Amino acid sequence: MKKNFKITIEYDGTPFSGWQIQNDRITVQGEIEKSLSRILNQKIKINGSGRTDAGVHALGQTANFHAETSISCSDLKRGINSIINGPVVIRKCEIVHPDFHARYDAVSKEYHYHILNRPDPCAVGKNYIWHIKKNLDIDAMNRCCSLITGIHDFKSFEGAGSPRAHTIREIFFSFVEKSDKDRIIFKIKANGFLRFMVRNIMGTLVSAGLLKISFDDFRRIMEAKNRNAAGMTAPPQGLFLTRVFYGP
Repeated sequence: MKKNFKITIEYDGTPFSGWQIQNDRITVQGEIEKSLSRILNQKIKINGSGRTDAGVHALGQTANFHAETSISCSDLKRGINSIINGPVVIRKCEIVHPDFHARYDAVSKEYHYHILNRPDPCAVGKNYIWHIKKNLDIDAMNRCCSLITGIHDFKSFEGAGSPRAHTIREIFFSFVEKSDKDRIIFKIKANGFLRFMVRNIMGTLVSAGLLKISFDDFRRIMEAKNRNAAGMTAPPQGLFLTRVFYGP
C-alpha cells in the first residue's frame, strides 16, 4: 500500500549548495532522496516546504513523499539517519493524509537570524552567525520591524532575478532581541517569503542598527518597491528555518 510520509528535517547548510536538487552539486534534497531510494529500494522524490539557499540552515524543514512500503516510521527514520551523507538528521517521520503536500499546505514559516555583535569574531560557531563589529541599536532596528509587520508589498526585499506573481506577504511578527551579552536574534514569521527576503530585510535592519538609515528611510525603502533602494543581502550562515506551520 502506498503511503504518504511527512518528515521534519534538521540540517547544517554549510557544505550544501542549498536545499533544491541540482545536477553535479551536493544538496540536502539530493542526499535525502538518495538515502530514501536506497532504503526503500524504489525511486523516491520528496516535496520540500520550500528552498533554502546555500549555507542556510534548518531546525524544522519539512518534506513529504509517497512510497509503497510496509516499513514503520521509526525504522525509516532510524535508517535514514544511519546512512545519510552530510550533516542532516530526520527529527520526525509520520504518515499523513494521502493529499498532504509539504509546500502547498504550509500556512506559515518562521526564520531566525543570528548576529554576533562585538569587536572580536568567534573561533567556534562562525558558520552559524554574522559577525558585526560595531554596536547595533536594537531599539532602532525594532522600530523598523514595526513597519514590516502586517500585510505589505515586499518588492524592495525580493532577490534580483526572481520575480513572483505578486510580492505581497503577511508578516505575523518580526522583532530583534538579545540572546546574551554579545548575541542578537532577529525572529520573523510570515505566510510566505520571497527569495532572499529575510536576508535582504536583515541587511537593511543592520543599516538601521548602525544608524546609517533612519526610520523614515526604512519606510521610503519599503515604499520604493525597488531592490536597489534596500540594504545589502545578509550572509547566509546566520539564517535558520526554525519551523513550518500547517493548518488543522
